[in-house]
Amino acid sequence: MPLYTCSPLLPPPTVNSHSPPHRRAYSSSSIRRRFTSRPKPISSFPPNSAKFSRTPLLQCSSSFPMTAEQDSSSTSQPQVQGSLLKSRAFWVSESIIAWDVDAGNDSCYLFASETAALSLTGDGVLGEDVKVQLQEDRHGLPENVKAKFPHIKDYRAFTVPPDLDVKSLLKAQLAVATFSSDGRCSDATGLQLPGVLDELFSYDGPLGAVYSKEAVSLYLWAPTSQAVSVLIYKEPSGGNPLEIVQLEEVNGVWSTRGPKTWEGCYYVYEVSVYHPSTLQIEKCYADDPYARGLSADGRRTLFINLDSDHIKPEGWDKLVDEKPDIHSSSDISIYELHIRDFSANDQTVLPEFRSGYLAFTSQDSAGVSHLKKLSDAGITHVHLLPAYQFAGVDDEKGNWKSVDSKILEKFPSDSSEQQALITAIQNDDGYNWGYNPVLWGVPKGSYASNANGSYRAIEFRKMVQALNRFGLRVVLDVVYNHLHGSGPFDENSVLDKIVPGYYLRRNTDGFIENSTCVNNTASEHFMVERLILDDLLHWAVDFKVDGFRFDLMGHIMKRTMVKAKDALCSLTKDRDRVDGSSIYIYGEGWDFGEVANNGRGVNASQFNICGTGIGSFNDRIRDAILGGSPFGHPLQQGFVTGLLLQPNGYDHGPEVVAERMLAESKDHIQVGMAANLRDFVLTNFEGKEVKGSEVLTYGGTSVAYALDPTETVNYASAHDNETLFDIVSLKTPFEISVEERCRINLLASSIIALSQGIPFFHSGDEMLRSKSLDRDSYNSGDWFNRIDFTYNSNNWGVGLPPKEKNEKSWPLMKPRLAEPSFKPQKSHIHAAVENFSDLLRIRYSSPLFRLRTANAIQERVRFHNTGPASVPGVIVMSIEDGHEGLPGLSQLDPIYSYIVVIVNARPTEVSFTSPSIRARTLQLHPVQVIVFCGVNS
Repeated sequence: MPLYTCSPLLPPPTVNSHSPPHRRAYSSSSIRRRFTSRPKPISSFPPNSAKFSRTPLLQCSSSFPMTAEQDSSSTSQPQVQGSLLKSRAFWVSESIIAWDVDAGNDSCYLFASETAALSLTGDGVLGEDVKVQLQEDRHGLPENVKAKFPHIKDYRAFTVPPDLDVKSLLKAQLAVATFSSDGRCSDATGLQLPGVLDELFSYDGPLGAVYSKEAVSLYLWAPTSQAVSVLIYKEPSGGNPLEIVQLEEVNGVWSTRGPKTWEGCYYVYEVSVYHPSTLQIEKCYADDPYARGLSADGRRTLFINLDSDHIKPEGWDKLVDEKPDIHSSSDISIYELHIRDFSANDQTVLPEFRSGYLAFTSQDSAGVSHLKKLSDAGITHVHLLPAYQFAGVDDEKGNWKSVDSKILEKFPSDSSEQQALITAIQNDDGYNWGYNPVLWGVPKGSYASNANGSYRAIEFRKMVQALNRFGLRVVLDVVYNHLHGSGPFDENSVLDKIVPGYYLRRNTDGFIENSTCVNNTASEHFMVERLILDDLLHWAVDFKVDGFRFDLMGHIMKRTMVKAKDALCSLTKDRDRVDGSSIYIYGEGWDFGEVANNGRGVNASQFNICGTGIGSFNDRIRDAILGGSPFGHPLQQGFVTGLLLQPNGYDHGPEVVAERMLAESKDHIQVGMAANLRDFVLTNFEGKEVKGSEVLTYGGTSVAYALDPTETVNYASAHDNETLFDIVSLKTPFEISVEERCRINLLASSIIALSQGIPFFHSGDEMLRSKSLDRDSYNSGDWFNRIDFTYNSNNWGVGLPPKEKNEKSWPLMKPRLAEPSFKPQKSHIHAAVENFSDLLRIRYSSPLFRLRTANAIQERVRFHNTGPASVPGVIVMSIEDGHEGLPGLSQLDPIYSYIVVIVNARPTEVSFTSPSIRARTLQLHPVQVIVFCGVNS
């Protein structure tokens, strides 16, 4: 990709130039238990009689899985429509219950049982302590309720008597039922409580463990609990508790004050609470939702004061003054990296440091040397895949299983034996991407030298400090959209044990939504949002993280994201030892599942998030560059992979269809190169002047959505789906050379590197990294995820990738993996690294590649070779600077007055002439003059 700059003294040369990622899927099922009890006489108590004792109640210890259809207490009595296993009614405020019940003029009653003794029989709901009649409000739900719960906006509204002791009732099993005039029960269901909990118990005081000079205090938000105790342990596992302390409740917050000697000990909460998944009062044992440390098995929370000097590396409090300079968010470029991938295969790292935080402190390792090289070239941020406490990897390294790599190396490059051995132990090894969160606020123990005690906190800080000191800021991948565990018995469940039914988003039947993969969280609820905000501030202040990438950001409310940005920006050097104005946040703005089209409120989707300064991944440019989508046929080609110009045998339709697809892909890329700005005006392939928002995807939605360049994160590959080299190797014709594939790999990276907006690169893109064509390596072990920072191998051809996600494509993969000519040699990898570094040097050689406003991009960026007469497969972009004789533009670059970028995706050289460019005096960029990379562009 030659890049030309303008100097008025040189003659003009003749220009001859050659959606939503696949999600991890986990199985989870809510545990349902049949509840039976002897019917009690129906009785009504005065409203104030619903005050319950704070002593733990007797509960059953066994459970039986059960479906909603099985909910029936008696088969000998008339069947009643409804089920107590479902929660189809919503207690939305202190005075209103919403229920979409089809009961005509039937009477509606609220039932409560302190001991969870409610049962549904042919006679109706039995076993209650309290029975209260509700009155329907014919005006429907108030507007504020409709705004908070748009998915139930058309439900009927029932008013709760004003003298009812609602706070006490919320600790009981609850149900509503309708009765006809003859006393027959016509319908019944349980209730969902987040609305009324938010209204009555929203809280902004201290939570978690709070340390003072004299004491340690605990605060737990658990308004539906009947009793809460804390068990204090000396050791991380085993033994009896040193003491058991009963917490006291004030308005839903349980607290206690303990001695300073608790610090360094461990604790567990014992919570007695009604759980809607079992219809029982359960005694749940859980970690603190605000845990800052854990035991190695994750079952006990560590009392750890992160302000203690002995947990701070030397110079930690002054790190804010050592952070690499970032003058504008437009200057950011991001390199995505998995902590274990970074050093698991690096023999230059001490064995005890490999695969963990401390590998980043190994100043002379191959991996650190590579990161320093990228930093010197221009990369500003390292995005670390999840580093909080997640499930799927045991924190005790001694429990891991592994396969001897020498055994795996003996199998052919297209064998299925490697994946069979890897997958046999994949849930017991040390590998997982980490998108299965258990506790958001604690560093993952498996990356620490010792998962017990304060090691993980200290070593995480040393990692951040080391990266900052060699020029890289740190982005943390956060997964607030779901949790790995739920229910009262799952060992990975925390929040759903503390306040069951609140933290996790439920459907209109009361069952947990799983569109993210499992256990969707509900940021539209006040205390869920608060936990997210508190957690972000914790990582920014306590661990000095410089940015956050939000997994499935579209499942989080826009309001939450805006509050998060504002809260982080409010951090100051003087008060917090953090410059919050430099923290960048971005995420996946996919709009699907129950939140699609603002189904649960205005969500942080690509189209909704514009105007906030929050970035979102631009899947449009990715799909246009490579072809198809992660959900399409793997051979579908795109702009750089041969569409029309270098066919691979896949049927793209008649030639006229392929021509149009190529032209549309070019438009999509050009919009992306202009930061995917909604209002950027360009000439499309039909010759019409259109805005970016008027250029449409194949599905008919707008390509562009951003209002500011920092709202667009351009990328060609990420951890999801195949690596860039692998997808190029799949989509390009079988017979082309490996040298051509290497050039195409670089061409794709070139488009991203030289676009306006924020460029994002997957670790290894610059080294032709391969995962042996694995399309989803989240649990594929070190073998398929290896990175070689010595540049000896790119990991191509290490066997067919794991069967679960790849088997249907094995027939396409097998001949490619078997063909020796597909594998790059060391010289190819070295050249790729140097060429990638040159791209970064070019980007950072001029501020014109990093324009800060939408207006600047519209004024200065132009695309040539457009319209119906354009040369297919060629993009020509110019960027204008202010200079003498050009009124209206300020000068941004003291060196270059005009830049031209030419992208040629054709397999041969092509000539392009532009009168407006010929009038300029151009020369090849100095970086390309010194070491011309040889790309056909």
